[in-house]
Amino acid sequence: MRSKSASQEVMKARVVSPHYKWMVLVNTTVGTLLATIDSSIMLIALPAIFHGIHLDPLQPGNSFYLLWMILGYPMVSSVLVVSFGRLGDMFGRVRMYNFGFVVYTLFSLVLAVEPLSGAAAAMWLIIGRVFQAVGAAFLAGNSGAIITDAFPQNQRGLALGIGNVAGISGSFIGLVLGGVLAAIDWRLIFLVSVPLGLAGTLWSYFGLKELGTRQTAKIDWAGNATFAGGMMLSMIGITFGIEPANGQAMGWSSLPVLALLGAGGALLLAFLVIESFVKNPMFRLDLFKIRAFTFGTLSTFLSALGRGGLMFMLIVWLQGIWLPLHGYSFEQTPFWAGILMLPLTVGFLIAGPVSGILSDHFGARLFTTGGMLAAGGSFMLLIFLPINFSYPEFAAILLINGLAMGAFSAPNRAAIMNSLPTDDRGAGGGMNATFQNAAQVFSIGIFFTLILSGFSTTLSVTLTQGLLQHGVPVATATLVGRLPPVSILFAAFLGFNPIQTLVGSDVLHRLSPGDLATVTGNRFFPNLISPPFHAGLADAFIFAALMCLIAAAASWTRGRHFVHEEAELPNLTAPVVSEEVLF
Repeated sequence: MRSKSASQEVMKARVVSPHYKWMVLVNTTVGTLLATIDSSIMLIALPAIFHGIHLDPLQPGNSFYLLWMILGYPMVSSVLVVSFGRLGDMFGRVRMYNFGFVVYTLFSLVLAVEPLSGAAAAMWLIIGRVFQAVGAAFLAGNSGAIITDAFPQNQRGLALGIGNVAGISGSFIGLVLGGVLAAIDWRLIFLVSVPLGLAGTLWSYFGLKELGTRQTAKIDWAGNATFAGGMMLSMIGITFGIEPANGQAMGWSSLPVLALLGAGGALLLAFLVIESFVKNPMFRLDLFKIRAFTFGTLSTFLSALGRGGLMFMLIVWLQGIWLPLHGYSFEQTPFWAGILMLPLTVGFLIAGPVSGILSDHFGARLFTTGGMLAAGGSFMLLIFLPINFSYPEFAAILLINGLAMGAFSAPNRAAIMNSLPTDDRGAGGGMNATFQNAAQVFSIGIFFTLILSGFSTTLSVTLTQGLLQHGVPVATATLVGRLPPVSILFAAFLGFNPIQTLVGSDVLHRLSPGDLATVTGNRFFPNLISPPFHAGLADAFIFAALMCLIAAAASWTRGRHFVHEEAELPNLTAPVVSEEVLF
């Protein structure tokens, strides 16, 4: 027996061309790719951006701008994606998706024509990125549901796999693209999205059709407000937690951070209470009665928690240590860091579609569980690499990690969407995307904390003594040694000459030619930060491996292959009919 909504889906699918589903896949893949490329395109381009707006990010107080340029986009999209998926269920997924393309394209243009300089320019970029993320949330919150509506069950693994791989690999493609475009002009990293966004807007407006059923319901204002407030306060608390406070290297114990995290947690608790009683909830808690959805979403969260901070750590490793030790100037390191991480992207692009196709026939559990086990193994292999590694070994491990994550992501997304009732695909897909995006932000905070903890133990003494040995005055060496570890970490991946930036040209010009050449050379700074960085890096990779292993266990617990339309289950409140469906 098929449910009523499933029958409606079949009837609507008959009015479109047989080729329509492939057009949907290409359009939504482009939309998802654009949205996720912009989540990382600024990372490699940050040195060019700060140079272009004439702002030194390492000056006291300016780390705020740096952090929010990095984290503002994923934070906003995490908060809004589930709400916008729910709006798609209520008012039309294609309509909300089209609106997202318009908002995304408009604010890409706003960012590209930024007219200011200094701190004002940084705020312009931060605010523009926030609104660009609003458009991206509309795209991400509805694209999976649109694909699921257009494709039959036996092809969804392939379709959703391609879309999901595009989404995840976009964050890695953004690194390379940002480096290439920023080398020409930093404004191009935003301007490149305008023609693509405009084409996507027109294409989706004239080409996409509403195949899903709409739900007539009132907007859950209380749920939206408490969820958005709780998530935003929690994430702001995380960003301030990795900044120094009260004389400490990090601010986790400071009153403002504790207050933000406490208030965020209280609002999220209130959100869960509200969603338990409201008639038309934003967050469909009853969807968690579906085992395939629950453990698939849990796997999504855990895998993103292990993967989310990976890019930052690899960028710091490459830009701050490995590339300079191998003769690359600090100005060249942002571009080459993106190039050297290409094996990770290649792995995603290979494994995603293949595992999606195979999961259509064999189910998701084998691929998701195996993928997470392999990903955990790759993180353990990274621990045993020396800080000045052999690149072929590093590239092989990145390729394994990309293949593993791709093998997991595509079948996992397809299994989640297949498990959802037709009318709730927007809400369920948005919920899954929210867990993924939020985990990536939390992961960045966790990875930064682990690395900075390693830095704070020995870096100050090591840096001060190293500078003193090469003629830097005591006052200057002590001042640099007392800089917050986060400033040293940022200096390692901003493409600046770290010592030249931190010590200042006035002091350096008074050094002997030999000492000047040593402290500003390619080996001095990498050798100073290598021991404390490697200690923190090992802790970060152990954490990532642990998250992957728990995700593997959750993936195995999802049960056998389950598709909601094929189950004799008229609604989520019906009696339990199969252990594959409900707890």
